[in-house]
Amino acid sequence: MNFEDQIIFFFSALGAFNSTLLSLYFAIIAKKKKFSNYFLALLLFMLSIRIIKSVFFYFNPQLSNIFIQIGLSACILIGPFLFLYLKTITTKKKIDWKIHIIPFLIGITALGIFYPYVEHRTVWSKWIVKGIYFQWLVYIIISFRFVKSIIQKIKPKERLKNIDFWLLSVYFGVSFIWLAYNIGAYTSYIVGALSFSFVLYLIVLLIIFKNNKQTTFFEEKEKYQNKDIEEYTLTKIETGLLKTVDRELFLDPNINLAKMAKELNVPKHILSQYMNDRLNKSFSTFINELRVEKAKEFLRTKTNLTIESIGYESGFNSKSTFFTAFKKFTEQTPSEYQKNIGF
Repeated sequence: MNFEDQIIFFFSALGAFNSTLLSLYFAIIAKKKKFSNYFLALLLFMLSIRIIKSVFFYFNPQLSNIFIQIGLSACILIGPFLFLYLKTITTKKKIDWKIHIIPFLIGITALGIFYPYVEHRTVWSKWIVKGIYFQWLVYIIISFRFVKSIIQKIKPKERLKNIDFWLLSVYFGVSFIWLAYNIGAYTSYIVGALSFSFVLYLIVLLIIFKNNKQTTFFEEKEKYQNKDIEEYTLTKIETGLLKTVDRELFLDPNINLAKMAKELNVPKHILSQYMNDRLNKSFSTFINELRVEKAKEFLRTKTNLTIESIGYESGFNSKSTFFTAFKKFTEQTPSEYQKNIGF
């Protein structure tokens, strides 16, 4: 092996090695035993198996056929583990993971038994591998909805949380690896380098946040974990919010969480918890949605006002904030909205 091949082999194999270490870290060393950590660990482990197979096959074409079969078969679980990890993190709901794993595990095992790679290479390369990559792509596509809301934060330049950066890194990292395999058939050194870059980014994030006691394994600290709001307080907040909406307090450009909490006579952190847990949105998002709805009403009725004036009338304190929020919630500018309703 010449020096150039040695360099390529080093960086390709290092990506797989780091990925394996990280999978063990999340599965074993992780202090916070969350189900999502296991999905992440298994996702990284499946990637490691696939990458190791590519690296050693490229530099050792006489690699055992059973090892090649295992490496290719691992790909069928990459998509499902990506989906399960993102869904568990973003929805905080229990997931029936068996329906996403067991059928594919049984299927690929049966194919390996009845159509072993060593005897059916053509079938594997022409049909089975293409089917695996197609399934991987399908899971990438259906997983996009879990990062879509994060991407939408970028346009209005909302501040992304650590967990947002992390989930985007995982999603696009896995997508990039899928793309690399599909446009660079058998050029495993490229795939290895891409995988190394992806896994190295995970390590950099780990180093950056490892001393941050507010964040564990790239998950935002759960401020309200195991703190349920009393039914009396829930009713009080719900009733109070309906009254404040009727009184259109959201038209006050200076309204904020503290003022609203004082208006409702509840602690600020309880109102914030209610917004996050019950409405699944921040206070600013809640207020801006109401303001946009009011702006739509003004655009239909107050045709004598300029669009900028309507923004101020609706409670926004600047033209740019108004346009950004309106575009976010309606996917139209105020001018486009007014044009579409016939003005």
